[in-house]
Amino acid sequence: MKSKFGNMMKRNLLNIFLLILIAADLFSQEQDLKREVTLYNPFIPSLSDFRKKSFLPVIRDTNVVRPEFTYTVNTNPYSPEYTISPIKAAAIVPDPLEKLYKSHVNLGLGNYFAPLAEISVTNERSREGTYGLYAKHYSTHGKVKLQNDKRVFAGYMDNEVSLFGKKFFHDNYLEGSIDYFQKTRHAYGYDTSIVAYEPEKKDIRIPYSKIGANLSFASMTLDSSDFSYDFDVAYNYFFSDRNMSQNSLGIAGYMAKTYLDLYMGAGLEMDFYRPSAEISRLGRYVVALSPFISKSSAQWSFKLGIQLLLDRDTASTVRFRFYPDAGMAFSIVPSYIDFFARLSGKLEKNTPERIIEENPFLLRNGSLFALPNTSHRLVLSGGLKGNTGMGGNYVLSASYSMIQDMLFYANLVDDGPLPEPMPGNYFLPLPDDVELFNLHAGMNGIIGDKISYSGSANYYSYRPGTHEYPWGKQPWDAQVGVKYNLRNKIIAGIELTSLGKRRFVVDRSNMSIPQEDYVFTSPVLVSSNLSAEYRYTKILSLWARINNIDFSRNYDWAYYPTQRYMFMIGLTYSL
Repeated sequence: MKSKFGNMMKRNLLNIFLLILIAADLFSQEQDLKREVTLYNPFIPSLSDFRKKSFLPVIRDTNVVRPEFTYTVNTNPYSPEYTISPIKAAAIVPDPLEKLYKSHVNLGLGNYFAPLAEISVTNERSREGTYGLYAKHYSTHGKVKLQNDKRVFAGYMDNEVSLFGKKFFHDNYLEGSIDYFQKTRHAYGYDTSIVAYEPEKKDIRIPYSKIGANLSFASMTLDSSDFSYDFDVAYNYFFSDRNMSQNSLGIAGYMAKTYLDLYMGAGLEMDFYRPSAEISRLGRYVVALSPFISKSSAQWSFKLGIQLLLDRDTASTVRFRFYPDAGMAFSIVPSYIDFFARLSGKLEKNTPERIIEENPFLLRNGSLFALPNTSHRLVLSGGLKGNTGMGGNYVLSASYSMIQDMLFYANLVDDGPLPEPMPGNYFLPLPDDVELFNLHAGMNGIIGDKISYSGSANYYSYRPGTHEYPWGKQPWDAQVGVKYNLRNKIIAGIELTSLGKRRFVVDRSNMSIPQEDYVFTSPVLVSSNLSAEYRYTKILSLWARINNIDFSRNYDWAYYPTQRYMFMIGLTYSL
């Protein structure tokens, strides 16, 4: 207890002593602050100029922290909510059809006083059928100059009228027409070495007329696998002057269908001809049966068929004819080079309608109705065809034919005391067997969108059986044409044609003084033709044509020069 009390006393005494010292110091400082200070100038505080330095501390940490972490992704399917809204069906609108005009009129007039009139009248588009009328007239009334510089009338006239109709059913149609045509020619050419021959125009006028009707019932099959058929019947009455006429009836049928991936069918054809009693009391007929099978794909095709035919004319017994019909084709380079070959034959019916298109000046003794049919007993052909790659197509072919009764013609010169002398005006038919070799080349196409072109060339090599030459046949021919179309507003074209030298025979066997046959040679023909059309509107256009602008002289037959330079202007109008 004594020690604790003593320590406490010591601390208290020490504290008292410290207080006394602090009080004495404060007293002494108070005495010093009471001193007097006398200032003679005002006090102006200022700081001396000193350049301070300021810097921030830079702490560089040498420790590198590379964070490392791992994570996981837990996938859960998300099924969004959706609502189905119907979409309106798209409407397929067909391309608009061009307006179909009910009628079309074409009128023209040229030198040689050559009027042209053509009219076509039809109904508008209909799902029920079509019907209409077509009529055409073209004639010339000019003269030409013969070898004796005498000008003779060489006019001709062509008339044509057709009333037609077509009725559509569900998958077939019925079609028919009533037709009439008239052709008038004048036998103006003659041997000018015969003097004192000045016939009247009516004496050398040769009229031809035909009236007929045909009816057809056929299927409208769009798929080749479907059954297709076509049945036709036709009647024609052909007549000329002097009671020369002929009735004809034709019946034809065709049926085909795909069976076991083969397209097979057959055709039946029957034609009966009855000439007037002044020509013959015997009738003529042709009956043919033509079965076939074929198959095709995108790269190849073939056909196998035959034709069995019975042919009877007014001067012979019935002839049985057999013609092959086999062909094949395949692509060497698709679309560009296709090879084709065919072995075939046919009977060319020498009806009056066909013969007057070739030579309308046959003797007016009924021989026109009694000509034998021309039989192409064997035709072997082949070649290449395809796309040129320049917007066009081409074909190169060669053929060899064995032909029986090919028709040639000879001018008959007879100055005997006949009611109507024949100084070369009329012709004798000269049938002959011929072997014919033909090379053909053709090409057409479009350059840009304004220019189109076409061209063809043929080489013929005839080998007659009895005649010295193939009378009236050219050894070669060529044609090239270019057409320019400016926005379907202005259309212009030029065409060049050429025929090789031809030989014609003149029969003088009936002359009072016997002479050998006379050969008449027609020179090489080169002809240029121009055409132009200006379409003022869709319904009205103006056109012009110029033929044989180089005035070259051509002969259709011996002593028959053609009309030379010809031009025609006209207009077309649609309603």
